[in-house]
Amino acid sequence: MPYCSQCGNQVDNADVYCARCGVRQPIAAPPAGDPFNSISARTASILCYVPGIGWIGSIIVLASERFRTNQTVRFHAFQGLYLFVAWLIEDWVLTPFFRSIPHMHADPIVKAALLFMSIFMIVKASHEERYSLPIIGELAEKSVSEH
Repeated sequence: MPYCSQCGNQVDNADVYCARCGVRQPIAAPPAGDPFNSISARTASILCYVPGIGWIGSIIVLASERFRTNQTVRFHAFQGLYLFVAWLIEDWVLTPFFRSIPHMHADPIVKAALLFMSIFMIVKASHEERYSLPIIGELAEKSVSEH
């Protein structure tokens, strides 16, 4: 139970004024809540696969207290992070490699495959399905089981 800010008299949380001295009591700020309280698990899972920015959603979901025990959402967050790493490998390693080989046009195929995987996983997450991609999904499963 709080006390009056002026005279120290015990006041109730709902009291606007102190009963003893009549001083207006400061309004207590509501406790800071998790900003993900209004977002559904399905939406959080979908956000993890948005190409280019899904890694941000994945990190926020993994750090969120609300989804700490939701294994499916955490799986999608880890898999979204690993899919982003695949995008980075394609961009930083495979693209320069393919450019160094004349008449090798595999780079657009790899990019299209990664884009297809991202869209495919957005659809799977929107249907609340836990689909495991090859290699990436296995890593995500291990990451979820370790925490």
